[in-house]
Formats: sequence, structure tokens, C-alpha cells
Amino acid sequence: MRLHHVGIAVEDLEEAKARYLLLGFSPLAEGEVAAQGVRVAMLRGEGETLLELLAPLGPDTPVGRFLERRGPGLHHLAFATGQIEEDLARLKAEGAKLIDEVPRPGFGGHRVAFLHPAFGLGVLWELVEA
Repeated sequence: MRLHHVGIAVEDLEEAKARYLLLGFSPLAEGEVAAQGVRVAMLRGEGETLLELLAPLGPDTPVGRFLERRGPGLHHLAFATGQIEEDLARLKAEGAKLIDEVPRPGFGGHRVAFLHPAFGLGVLWELVEA
């Protein structure tokens, strides 16, 4: 697997985008994942570098609760896979604690699944079928 993107929880999507644009990132896509209560801005850097900025649609959403507990910052690391079901099964067999037993719809039409931060050494992991 390769790193697909880094997810960053932010309180103000426009402010966060403006800061990363100063570093030379460019907007790639923007939208909403209503099922997760989040607005997303995907930014592209050099090469294949992607940042996913996540702003909650409300306080009682996964990212809203994350911001309340931890404040803005690193939310997750996402890894690209071409076989998400197989990778989930393999990781579970190796002892990974899965948040998602089956993939769910994610931003940009990708199928995604999350692994518990306890397995990721304190970092939430996302598998993205790319």
C-alpha cells in the first residue's frame, strides 16, 4: 500500500485552505460527505501529495467530536488499496481492530474503511480503494 492522503481536522475550511495554498498546494476537489457530517477540501501538492481538510457540519459529528476532544490537527492517515475487502480481512486476521468491517462510501466516490487508532499506534488509519 502507499500513502493516499493525510487527513487534517479543521474548524474553518476556508481559513485552512488559504494557509495551505500559501505553501503551494492547489485545490483539487471540494464537497460534503453527509453521512459523516463533514465538509471536505482535497488539496494537491507536489507529485502525488494529497491533503484532505475536514470541517464538521456540526458539533455532534465524528470530526466535530474529534475537534472538541483534541482540537485541530492530524485526523488520519489514508492508505490506497486496490482490494479493500481483502486488505480488511487480512488486517483483521493479523489482529487489527476495525471500525468498519465492510467498506463505506467516502469522499470522491471512493470506498473507504477505518481502523481503530489503537492499532495505528494512536493514529486513525483509513483504507481508500483507489
